Amino acid sequence: MAVPKIVLFYKFTPLADPEAIRLWQYTLASAHNLTGRILISAHGINGTVGGDIGDVKKYVRGLRGYAPFKDTDVKWSDGTGTDFPRLSVKVRREIVTFGVPDEVKVDEHGVVGGGEHLSPLALHALMSDRDDVVFFDGRNRFEARIGRFRDAIVPDVATTRDFVAELDSGRYDHLKSRPVVTYCTGGVRCEVLSALMRNRGFDEVYQLDGGIVRYGETFGDGGLWEGSLYVFDGRVNVDFSSDAVTLGTCSLCEAPTSRYRNHPDVNGRAQTLVCETCVPDPVGP
Repeated sequence: MAVPKIVLFYKFTPLADPEAIRLWQYTLASAHNLTGRILISAHGINGTVGGDIGDVKKYVRGLRGYAPFKDTDVKWSDGTGTDFPRLSVKVRREIVTFGVPDEVKVDEHGVVGGGEHLSPLALHALMSDRDDVVFFDGRNRFEARIGRFRDAIVPDVATTRDFVAELDSGRYDHLKSRPVVTYCTGGVRCEVLSALMRNRGFDEVYQLDGGIVRYGETFGDGGLWEGSLYVFDGRVNVDFSSDAVTLGTCSLCEAPTSRYRNHPDVNGRAQTLVCETCVPDPVGP
């Protein structure tokens, strides 16, 4: 019986020939019947792919068989088998699109000048020792509507590209002398965001190692995270336990919901927070 799984991973490391890596990755993922999205640049690789658990395991072994990717942190979660429409493997100037490829510097250890990594346990230790820690959401504002860390600052950004202007606006200059913990889904956006913040004079910047995914694996809904996690695949959102609170509200009737759907255009790209009563899923093929 097929057991669908999804893996989320990234690795910042210099790649001399991103196109060659793209061809290899497409061949490797296709050979194991995987679907999903993989981005490659001179800075490294960033991917989310899914398939049968046996195929995914073979893909991960192949990925780590390439020396620069040998210690890539891979996060596993349950899939549905229909989470991605196809396989897409592309070369881009950035593996996370902040719009500043020339500002980001990468060496064999990762992003140069990024924030200090904090494991979930180390994060709790920091919170116990300090009463001035600030959570800074490194995701788009619509993601934070259904889940975020308690009392987090959520920048008013629609895309990752908006973060640079937001940081340069001066809105967060009052945080420059405080400990700031950046967080995002799996950690990749914060690798860059924390470096951009340090470049702009934030003195004490951290990044949650492994992102919300790793934190949820460690503490579920018994820690500082509240709500549901938005994900960029067919699942749309995932909960860490049955105790997850509902932070979002339906845009039509204001009922509690964490459910995003393409609305009003079912074939469009714009997603709206709507409950199942107001916008039921289609029945049948």
